[in-house]
Amino acid sequence: MNLSITVNGINFLNPFVLGSGPPGTNARVLAKSFDAGWGGAVAKTVSLESAKVVNVVPRYGKLRSRDTGEIIGFENIELISDRPLDVWLQEFRELKKAYPRHILIASIMEEYDKERWQELTRLVQDTGIDGFELNFSCPHGMTERRMGSEMGEHPDLTEEVTRWVTEVARVPVWAKMTPNITNIREPSQAAVRGGASGISAINTILSVIGVDLNTLRPLPTVEGYTVPGGYSSQAVRPIALRMVSQLAQALPQGVSISGIGGIERSHDALEFMLLGASTVQLCTGVMLHGLKIIDELQEGLTKFMADKQFESVAEIVGKSIPYFSTHMDLVQRMKQAKRLRAGESSRDNDWADKSITEKTAELTSN
Repeated sequence: MNLSITVNGINFLNPFVLGSGPPGTNARVLAKSFDAGWGGAVAKTVSLESAKVVNVVPRYGKLRSRDTGEIIGFENIELISDRPLDVWLQEFRELKKAYPRHILIASIMEEYDKERWQELTRLVQDTGIDGFELNFSCPHGMTERRMGSEMGEHPDLTEEVTRWVTEVARVPVWAKMTPNITNIREPSQAAVRGGASGISAINTILSVIGVDLNTLRPLPTVEGYTVPGGYSSQAVRPIALRMVSQLAQALPQGVSISGIGGIERSHDALEFMLLGASTVQLCTGVMLHGLKIIDELQEGLTKFMADKQFESVAEIVGKSIPYFSTHMDLVQRMKQAKRLRAGESSRDNDWADKSITEKTAELTSN
């Protein structure tokens, strides 16, 4: 079955994209993702001066299920790439030459300076990359320099910097948005006003993964100290789905969404696509389970399309969006369906007569 999809004029062999981060840390690992069958990849974020980037060890923390020990949450305090830009430029050229059909998107981030953003844009696009992703969303480490989420939290900065890039970019530009904001629609719409043709959402959620009760030190601990970091993995998926669905309802027609957040299986990816994402990105899922999860992603998508009789991947995108409504409308629909008695059953006496777990189960749909 044909799993390709064209987004902003870019033809992806399939909608599964390696997200920016450790899995895209250099050309060798990016090549491995293409060999494994990924439709595209967003390289680790680059800037003009890698010498300012110094990563620490350890820089990851895990949140496990109390019952099974399964990893349900993951925190990182990792920065953008610490490799020289010249090395990256050469590797971008080599990757595009070796893998012309696979989509290579460059993630870029700079300080609040028009000349720096435009210089970085020109240098990178001359390598032949297929598109840009503007990192307006890294929640830690670079905010002191007004980078990452320090821009994405402010719609005026987001719009201005996006316009700086689109003034010189000859390829599609996506803006990667932070969830660490009250209303993700506002900076996303600002990026579109600045010329972005797509929105990537979401980046990680600012968090503290936990505290070591023996040492009393918050985690991950570096020489006894830490900073809040970015939270990802399964636990963030419902938040990401909500934000993607909001963007699907708010963005102008033609603006694409690349969905990110807790995707590990085809089921997860399909949820994002049904809520408006044309492509989906995986980063933490790959870190925990490896590049070969692409096999299940493609198999699951193929089976879903056959079962639901979708002829193209594009037909799936946004299919579930029309089913969002208002609470008032839900009440009216319930009444019209003659379910008023069921809706009124949750009275004080009913809650008192049954255990809270029994009553919760009665009112749960899945």
